Amino acid sequence: MEIANRATLVVLPPPARAAPDARTSSGEPCLLGLSLIERAGLAGRRAGYDRIFLLGRDRAVPPAVKAIADWNELAVALSSSQAATLVIAPATIVAETEWLMRLARMRIAPAAWAAIPNRIVALAETVVPDALSLLQADGGAFDMTALEQRLGRRFGPAAAMPAGIDPLVVARPENIPAAERHLLGALVKDTDGFMARHVDRRISLQISRRLARTGITPTQVTIISMVIGLVGASFFLSAHWVWQTAGALLFLLHSIVDGCDGELARLKFQESKFGGLLDFWGDNIVHVAIFACLAFGWASSTAAIWPLWFGASAIIGTLGSAGLVYWKQLRPKEDGGPLFTSVSGVGDDRLSRMLDAASRRDFVYAVPILALFGKANWFLLLAAVGAPIFFLLLVVLALRERLQSKALTSAT
Repeated sequence: MEIANRATLVVLPPPARAAPDARTSSGEPCLLGLSLIERAGLAGRRAGYDRIFLLGRDRAVPPAVKAIADWNELAVALSSSQAATLVIAPATIVAETEWLMRLARMRIAPAAWAAIPNRIVALAETVVPDALSLLQADGGAFDMTALEQRLGRRFGPAAAMPAGIDPLVVARPENIPAAERHLLGALVKDTDGFMARHVDRRISLQISRRLARTGITPTQVTIISMVIGLVGASFFLSAHWVWQTAGALLFLLHSIVDGCDGELARLKFQESKFGGLLDFWGDNIVHVAIFACLAFGWASSTAAIWPLWFGASAIIGTLGSAGLVYWKQLRPKEDGGPLFTSVSGVGDDRLSRMLDAASRRDFVYAVPILALFGKANWFLLLAAVGAPIFFLLLVVLALRERLQSKALTSAT
């Protein structure tokens, strides 16, 4: 992910005492499966920082971070690279991609610096060489207090940071739960439907919180979610409401667990195009299996063939929509970051917003209710009508976007 202004991140040495009840093998505080230094390196890379350093050679560092002995070694490392903003933070900072990107893009007046006391310092590229010499002098300044005092005496008062840059600090063990709640809360998407936000996320975030401390990968969670959904689909081969209700509840569980893979990937910076595609197509395979089993179960109970036509309509509409969204929106995207965000590249279009709302997972909650009353087949009827209409509207949207693109190209 590229940013407008390249920047360098420097993490100060960790304090001597770390949280005793939440350490990694390296002895550093751990948040949701990552040490603070690992999180700083991975978040910095994701935000587009070209270099991330940790002061202090006596500590093991993750692959994204390079250890340096002092400010002089940093000056040498930066001397051969393009001038850039220098961001300095304590090892207790909870690094997040969003505010790191804002910080890298921030305009700092020449010969100036900005700071949030004891949390973050940003140096304009024009003052970096002078500042590094200043910080190395007289034994060096290797904590935020000493660093800010020296910079203040040399360059004057620090400028304020822009709104939205408000990093958390884990200075004591009791800070860890609040920091984890903050990171988990940031995983809730603006595009989540009502039930997904208020029910699914409450459950999936707690599952992800526990999975983050294990070696389980997002891809493994995606596969588990698919298996749950496919097992649930098989229950719809029976027309009895008890079996269909069990299948519907498994379908609902699949939907909840399906949110965990993306949450885990974002928490541990393991997002990938492969994982996103597996998640996308896995969901659609489960939906197709549900429709197929409902259709065969209904046809078997009525000794008629016409329910199979409903199943075919729902399946064709589902696969057509999935294929079109993949070709237009997912296929061109690069690796990393969220893969599926909208059915259209024009997010502010009324039709696009309507189709995005229709594609959310809230519809899953209707299935257990219908099954409980012995009406699960109604879900197939709705899908048999709704899925082809959804596909046709996607085609209309794609054609309209193509025409608009051609008109814009002609105008320019």
